[in-house]
Amino acid sequence: QVQLVESGGGLVQPGGSLRLSCVASVASESRYTWYDMAWYRQTPGKQREWVATRGPRGNTNYADSVPGKFTVSRDNDKNTAYLDINNLEPEDTAVYFCYAQSVIYPSLFYWGQGTRVTVSS
Repeated sequence: QVQLVESGGGLVQPGGSLRLSCVASVASESRYTWYDMAWYRQTPGKQREWVATRGPRGNTNYADSVPGKFTVSRDNDKNTAYLDINNLEPEDTAVYFCYAQSVIYPSLFYWGQGTRVTVSS
């Protein structure tokens, strides 16, 4: 069992930057390093879009559809994943979700509640 809590969203002006955080609470019989950590985003009326994934050993993948202003990272000692977003544009306005998927059992996954990012002047 994993519980995910995102934070760091808010209102930011175009051109600004944000760091989103996702803290994972992991059951005692599990380990944070057993999970890939990913970020998704969703805008009204659209499907949730995968942004990036960071594996427990640092392997990283980004969606081709997202621009190169996203950086995903994680601190395994703090059970925390991060998404840094630079040069924010109004099109980046969305709810950003954290996602944990078991490396061993991919059918085992968890979602956070999301954190809203609004880019506006």
